[in-house]
Amino acid sequence: MPQLPPSLKDLLAGLRQRLPLTDDFAIIFEYDPAARNWLEVLCCYPGLHAIAAYRLAHWLHQQQIAFFPRFISHLARFLTGIEIHPGARLGKGVFIDHGMGVVIGETAIVGDHTLIYQGVTLGGTGKETGKRHPTVGSRVVIGTGAKVLGNIQIGDFARIGAASVVLTDVPANCTAVGVPSRNVCRCNTTTMPLNHDQLPDAEAITLRRLLDRIEALETEVQQFSRLSH
Repeated sequence: MPQLPPSLKDLLAGLRQRLPLTDDFAIIFEYDPAARNWLEVLCCYPGLHAIAAYRLAHWLHQQQIAFFPRFISHLARFLTGIEIHPGARLGKGVFIDHGMGVVIGETAIVGDHTLIYQGVTLGGTGKETGKRHPTVGSRVVIGTGAKVLGNIQIGDFARIGAASVVLTDVPANCTAVGVPSRNVCRCNTTTMPLNHDQLPDAEAITLRRLLDRIEALETEVQQFSRLSH
């Protein structure tokens, strides 16, 4: 049986090492209750297709091969509606659910087992050079339509509420909600990733406190008026 040349062996070994599709495939069954069998996931999950195309494009990008990495990402965008720059660095087991409209920029970093919903942007601000996209930790949940912009840090187990605009760092185990977002510190290590609907409403909490304060002041004014009469 003919033997592969050593250079080709090394090339294939490196390719397998840089395509951790087993984790990308398995995480879908952990996160998505609609995933019922492997054939359905393999054929009907655009998030998996986009991740698979990214893994190949990223490996080619690391080999400093011109044109083809961007062309692969362009084809993946056309087929899945998900745009991932080949230069981005995605950890193992990243799950993009539904995925339409997701954009991940060139210098973005995403940690292991992070869950990203449709319409999410991990983008830059302006025309700065160098590291200009977010760094996202492990086991993070980024809700539908969230925009995480700039060279900021999102800590492990953080939660980003749907439609939030995040422009500043979010510490580990914290939740960010609102436009622009506010950090609401809470322990997320024991929270199921899919329970991203159980997020506090920072604006509602602030308004409730203001109303309570107004009611207390009105009561004090009424008491002072009665005493003065």
